[in-house]
Amino acid sequence: MSASDNKAVMDRMNAVLEGGDLNELDEICTPDFMNHALVPRLREKGLAGTKEFLSAGAASSLGGRKDKGKSTWLERWVVAEGDLVVEYGTREGSWPGGTFRGVDIPPGPYTRDVAFMYRFVDGRIAERWAIRDDPGMMIQLGAIGSARK
Repeated sequence: MSASDNKAVMDRMNAVLEGGDLNELDEICTPDFMNHALVPRLREKGLAGTKEFLSAGAASSLGGRKDKGKSTWLERWVVAEGDLVVEYGTREGSWPGGTFRGVDIPPGPYTRDVAFMYRFVDGRIAERWAIRDDPGMMIQLGAIGSARK
């Protein structure tokens, strides 16, 4: 598969992550898919763990899709080479309130920088990593204090 084919599959993944049909993951991910961005107990479940996380909902301690479809890219860059696609940029969203990473966070709007990396095998996503500015989001929402004085 070409780099542009892989980018198109990544865009399909984004559509699922932003509130699309979870069953589409069976088509776009390998059977042994590994989502390194999940907590260990879900990560070790592979694709089933990702589906469990995404279907969790706002009241769950797992997090899940807190606000389906409400997080959007403000700016985004995508670089693809070989079997890797990296997506980086700034997203804005609306946090519904609740616990995240053990911290109670009030509801409100936020922006944060994120980076996602995908590894592909035969045109399907085999692995996903995520790096997000979660502390920056928590500061914006008033859940933790800023280090600035």
